[in-house]
Amino acid sequence: MYDCWGRDIHYLRISVTDRCNLRCRYCMPAEGIELKRHSQILSYEEMVRIAQVAAELGIWKIRLTGGEPLVRTGVVELVRKLRAIPQIGEIAMTTNGVLLDRYAQELRQAGLDRINISLDSLDPERYRFITRIGELDPVLRGIRAAADAGFQNTKINMVVMRDTTTEEIRALNQFCRERGLKLQRIRHYDLADHNTIPEFHAAERPLPCSRCNRIRLTADGFLKPCLFSDQMIRVDFNDIRKCILQAIREKPAAGTSCQSLENWQIGG
Repeated sequence: MYDCWGRDIHYLRISVTDRCNLRCRYCMPAEGIELKRHSQILSYEEMVRIAQVAAELGIWKIRLTGGEPLVRTGVVELVRKLRAIPQIGEIAMTTNGVLLDRYAQELRQAGLDRINISLDSLDPERYRFITRIGELDPVLRGIRAAADAGFQNTKINMVVMRDTTTEEIRALNQFCRERGLKLQRIRHYDLADHNTIPEFHAAERPLPCSRCNRIRLTADGFLKPCLFSDQMIRVDFNDIRKCILQAIREKPAAGTSCQSLENWQIGG
């Protein structure tokens, strides 16, 4: 599918939950968030219905995000159901890795193709500072478990902030090279203003708006055409196709600002 600006839209990011087991400074407030009720969150069956229609329209890549996707019970079964959609060529997941050693093997067997693991520092104290409550060791175990389960082309997502040092980046880059991983640097940004994306370090993400190939589905059932926009389309299960086409049609040429949602509600 092509949007009004000639971009090939083939990528759907699904936020399966707004919950997370970390409190990263660049993502969540220290006191946590007001969680949505279970009744407000899409069921896995509803997510699969949306994915099926999206696949029929030309979506072939799906990424599961959160919050933290592995804190939601039954996410392995969601992967299995998505894998059964013939048109879907790739299913990926972005996770903080804390629970990955528990689920890596099951996820691979269910049909998950790739994993991105968030890791902003190899220094335990620095990692704890960034995440507020996190411990580094479970993430390292998760990275090993992903390799043992047979995952290939695993990426390490590193959010690059103003106080990130060149030494931290070099250390993670070497860590990745030694383990056959790929370091993906993500500039820290403020969703409220696209112009706040800093350039004090080189980074691979976010992509320029001209290369955007995705739409997003929030855990509570809204399609979001653009990360840096307040545009949201509530999914009407009587006409899912119409909603998806509207989301693609309404993608702006470039993002400006999102005031209505925060990172943990969108999944990046």
